[in-house]
Amino acid sequence: MREPEHGQAAVEMAALLPLVAAVLAIAWQLALAGHAAWAASAAARAAARAAAVGADLGAAARAHLPRRLERGLRVRERDGRVAVSVRRPSVVPSLALGRARAEAGFPAQ
Repeated sequence: MREPEHGQAAVEMAALLPLVAAVLAIAWQLALAGHAAWAASAAARAAARAAAVGADLGAAARAHLPRRLERGLRVRERDGRVAVSVRRPSVVPSLALGRARAEAGFPAQ
């Protein structure tokens, strides 16, 4: 006759919780990185339109970014194209994950 396995499910759940937390953190980090890339692309298109009409590139890019991405904004114009980069936000605040970059051009009007 087998002995009862009282608490086995609780032990298995406690063992799996760190793995579940890590998977959720990685999924959230991927979502944050994707959003930063999308936002950089939108800001690059806005800055390229501003360059085509002679407006302020930085202000146009900043207007199309969420506040949390504005602090790390870099805008450069070269050969009629505008490059925008922003810091990728991190799930772990002290972890630097590089920059999301996008480039756009718009013919002068």
